Amino acid sequence: METGPAIFTGSVFALLGAALLLWTTVRVRHRRPVAAGVNRTASAALAGGTAVAALAVGTWCFTRL
Repeated sequence: METGPAIFTGSVFALLGAALLLWTTVRVRHRRPVAAGVNRTASAALAGGTAVAALAVGTWCFTRL
């Protein structure tokens, strides 16, 4: 009964983390700002850290099955 919500939550976090990491990587490689009006290094580091954290939460959800 609890497997369905864990799969859904894990999938959402994994997709969010992967998409955010891909988007951040593309923006940094093209030397575009990740966030408007913020230091490039700080915004890239914060976005990358958030993406890795989301991937970690998604992985944790999948290990709970």
